[in-house]
Amino acid sequence: MVPTDKLDQITGRFEFLEAKLATGDVSDIAGLSREYAELKPVADQIAAYRMLLRAREDAQAMLDDPDMAELAAEEVARISALLPEAERAVSLALLPRDAADERPAIIEIRPGTGGEEAALFAGDLLRMYQRHAEAMGWKFNVIEEAQTELGGIKEVIANVQGNGVYRRLKFESGVHRVQRVPSTESGGRIHTSAATVAVLPEAEAVDIDIPATDIRIDTMRASGAGGQHVNTTDSAVRITHIPSGIVVTSSEKSQHRNREIAMGVLRARLYDRERQKADEARAADRKSQVGSGDRSERIRTYNFPQGRMTDHRINLTLYKLDQVMQGDLNEVIDALIEDDQIRKLAELSQ
Repeated sequence: MVPTDKLDQITGRFEFLEAKLATGDVSDIAGLSREYAELKPVADQIAAYRMLLRAREDAQAMLDDPDMAELAAEEVARISALLPEAERAVSLALLPRDAADERPAIIEIRPGTGGEEAALFAGDLLRMYQRHAEAMGWKFNVIEEAQTELGGIKEVIANVQGNGVYRRLKFESGVHRVQRVPSTESGGRIHTSAATVAVLPEAEAVDIDIPATDIRIDTMRASGAGGQHVNTTDSAVRITHIPSGIVVTSSEKSQHRNREIAMGVLRARLYDRERQKADEARAADRKSQVGSGDRSERIRTYNFPQGRMTDHRINLTLYKLDQVMQGDLNEVIDALIEDDQIRKLAELSQ
C-alpha cells in the first residue's frame, strides 16, 4: 500500500506550485517551473490512483442496495483488478530520480584483453551505439578517436545529445565480452576478447568547479593513425587535471573548440567520480547495483557463432545478435531499467 502521508505531501506541494505560478508573482520562476514540471507526472499518477480508490468506495457503498448490488459487485471487481497496476505506477513515480537522467552523455570505449581483435570489437561497439542513437533520434558526435592500423579502435570518446540519453545508456557501462572467429585468425578458432564502455552524464560548469590553478593546458599537433581528426596545425589541446591526474585531449581543427570539448569531457569525468563516490557510500552494504556497479565487471557477452547476446546482470539472453549489433538495443535496455526499478521498489518497501 502506498503511504497516504507521502501522497498528501506531494499533492500539496504540487498544488502550491500550481497556485504560485498562476499568480505570476514569482522571483525564482525558472526553479519553480522546473520543480512543477518534475512533479506533474507524479501528481497525475496520484490523481488517477485516488480516482480509482474513490470509484471503488462508491461501488462498494451500493452493494447493500438490492437493485444495484449485482452491477456494483461487477464494478468493484473491475476496479480492484486495475488497482495493483495503478499502485505500482504510483510507486514507480515516487522512486528517487537520478538528477542526471535527462542529461546528454559522454561515451568512452576502449579495447580490453584480446589485442587487435579487442580493438576491432571496440569499433563494432562504436558503430552499434551510433546506429542506436540514429534510431532514437539522438545526435551522436565523435569528439576523439584513435584507430589501429587494421581499423580497430584504440580509444574513442563521443558525445550523445537527446531526450533521456543518460537514463537509457547508463546501464551500458562495464566490460563487454565478444566470442567469435577473428578476421585475423586463419585456423578458424573462436577467440574471446573484451572492450570497456564508460557512460558518463554530461556535467555543467555549475556542477563541478575547476579552478584554473588545477589544470595545465598544452597545445600540440594531432598525429597518429585514425584519420579525420589528424591535422597539420598546433590546434590539438591536452588538458591535465593536476589533483586527479586525469588527462583529456581533443583534436578538432579549432583550438578554441578543442578547449571547450576537453573541458566538457574533464567535467564529466570529475562529476562521474563524485557520483561514483556517493553511490559507493549509499551502497556500502549491498553487493552490486545494476545502474552504478563496478565498471571492471563483465556485464555482457556477444557470442557470434551462436548469434547470442547475454546480459549477465539480469540473466537475459537474446538470439538476435545481428539486430543488436545494428543498434537494436531497446529490448535489453528496457529489461535493465525494469530490473533497476524492481530493485528500488524492494528497497523502498524495506
